[in-house]
Amino acid sequence: MARCYPALVEADDDGFSVFFPDVAGCTSGGATLQEAAVNAEEALQAHLDLAAEHGEALPELLPLDDAAADPDIVVVSRLLVRADVGGKPTRVNIMLPGDLLAAIDRQAERLGYSRSGLLAQSARESLRRERDGVR
Repeated sequence: MARCYPALVEADDDGFSVFFPDVAGCTSGGATLQEAAVNAEEALQAHLDLAAEHGEALPELLPLDDAAADPDIVVVSRLLVRADVGGKPTRVNIMLPGDLLAAIDRQAERLGYSRSGLLAQSARESLRRERDGVR
């Protein structure tokens, strides 16, 4: 199941920053608005996956028009950002070379994921690139 969360975009000297009023602590950005939008989808998905792994409830959705920003922030755009949620985790048994598994675990720890979360996020990104025709 997919949900769309409102996001607010702010321009700064380095490009664009993206904030999710409904999802505390989830931010992203990019040098261009396009890059910021793509990165926002990845950040939101990763944030919600991690929350689900910890048994946290999904944040409530606000209407896009009701998404409020800090008064000091100049919002240059509003986005609806899609994330896949609610899929029941299924245990799988896979075999990987030990060195690859160790590298996956190091990367997962560095990024704040579990092993499963990193593998799921990597698969989503690969599927999204294929869907969008990006190699």
